[in-house]
Amino acid sequence: MHILHLYKDYFPVLGGIENHIRALAQAQAARGHQVTVLVTSLDRRTRQEDDGGVRVIKAARLAAPASTPISLAMPLLLHRQRPDLIHLHFPYPWGELSALLYGPAVPWVMTYHSDIVRQRLLGTLYRPFLKRVLDRTARIIATSPRYVETSPWLRAFAGKCSVVPLGVDVGRLRDVRMEQVEDIRRRFPGPLLLFVGRLRYYKGVEHLIRAAAGTAGVHLLIVGEGPMRRPWEELTTALGASDRVHFLGEVPDADLPAYYHACDVFVLPASLRSEAFGTVLLEAMACGKPVITTELGTGTSWVNQHGETGLVVPPADPDALQEAILSLLADADARRRMGEAARRRVEEGFTLERMAAGVERVYAEVLGLGPLNG
Repeated sequence: MHILHLYKDYFPVLGGIENHIRALAQAQAARGHQVTVLVTSLDRRTRQEDDGGVRVIKAARLAAPASTPISLAMPLLLHRQRPDLIHLHFPYPWGELSALLYGPAVPWVMTYHSDIVRQRLLGTLYRPFLKRVLDRTARIIATSPRYVETSPWLRAFAGKCSVVPLGVDVGRLRDVRMEQVEDIRRRFPGPLLLFVGRLRYYKGVEHLIRAAAGTAGVHLLIVGEGPMRRPWEELTTALGASDRVHFLGEVPDADLPAYYHACDVFVLPASLRSEAFGTVLLEAMACGKPVITTELGTGTSWVNQHGETGLVVPPADPDALQEAILSLLADADARRRMGEAARRRVEEGFTLERMAAGVERVYAEVLGLGPLNG
């Protein structure tokens, strides 16, 4: 089968959707499919690359208003492709409009990663086109049942939704050198909190910084880059917590498992439902760590089961975050029990293999095929 994934960015751009597309595309290529990914480049040149058996076409970028790259080359490049199926990754309005107007006449599958939350004007302007796109789509993949229940768009199209949770490469996360873990613990002694992700407005890291600043003795490691790094560093300085809140920037994929294994508690303090799932939760849980999340009505508090794999608190509430952190740090047995339950939950339901097989079943249903690859 020739599968075409359509989105705005791809590796080495780092982000939850970008990482997901790369993992899924490479897993599909390993399962014997022909896989093409069409995205925009970071400049005005079109180029083609091979990434682990995946053909990646990066269309020349003209501009990127409201974090939505515009590429005049993308519609033409899309029209020239001859896939059996197009897999859209929403939200990316320019890609969806390109498919609607210029895409080849093949079935569409869409992974609905998140509602359009902050860009209200863009969402209002795009609303009539989005209905056409969703009408045209044969099957919508939601990453959790919670998002189908709470998204106004998915509720309206629930009859064509299939839930396929995101997955992670458990083996990669287990492959860790203990001396690297011990080195991190030596550099940052004491109870260790960890956040991993793009430093964007909806991640709610400012609330975690306030919670950590008021918790004596803890160190907070913030892994990732993004537009909010400077204001969050300034907040850390203003709170007098620069000696305990550490901005580490991007960490190579090969080194990231060591940080998960080194931490005592992983925290994803997202404040808006743009955080629809949180793959980093799966990564921390696969390493046997309890996690703290916020109740957004999205997949984060479906992945993290309150009282079983970690704790769920209200969003944008530093006091609630601090209380949850203190609760877990004071109870080693609870951390161990929740961490073991978290690892089992990932191994039983959120592996890369299960995700790839689930998406493949959706493709087979859409194309009217029998089971693929057994």
